[in-house]
Amino acid sequence: MGQPVSDEVTAKTLPVLDHHCRAFIARAPFVLVATSDREGRMDISPKGDPPGFVRVLDDRTLAIPDRPGNQRFDSLRNLIDFPRIGLIFLIPGKSETLRISGSAKIVTDQALRDGMAVAGKVPALAIVVEVEEAFFHCGKAFVRSRLWQPDFWPSLKGLPTLAETMINAAKSRLSLREMRKAVKWDETERLY
Repeated sequence: MGQPVSDEVTAKTLPVLDHHCRAFIARAPFVLVATSDREGRMDISPKGDPPGFVRVLDDRTLAIPDRPGNQRFDSLRNLIDFPRIGLIFLIPGKSETLRISGSAKIVTDQALRDGMAVAGKVPALAIVVEVEEAFFHCGKAFVRSRLWQPDFWPSLKGLPTLAETMINAAKSRLSLREMRKAVKWDETERLY
């Protein structure tokens, strides 16, 4: 059954971004963005950039640049339909995570986007999140999975490449060589 939830566990949820949250966000190069449509169909999208790419605008607001991705726009479409969002910030080597939930909107504010440029590229859009809850999550999942310990990583042998999965799922007419070339180009030329 486990232990009952302690007052400390429930009291750790904040309605604002305190100095600990701000410090974590400033060092996080990666965030998972969860959204859903009105029917409850979920999407979780990874976002990554140099540490601090998510900007804290004030103690209840942050902004995430929208970089080129898989061109499906699932998160954006969901936010237009149902503007709720959940975030999990990760820092490599750190077992704790920062979880944030709230409401979100898609913005095109030029000054905001200009401040999020990387390699001279300004994002076309930004997701602005109004924070309702923020809290740090324990690191048990990382400890159990040994995620940050390369000696315990599973073998990648036998796993399909992205090119292979794309050819099979889309029933593409491209050859494997052509698809690998397209994936490589996308990863090197379309980052920003």
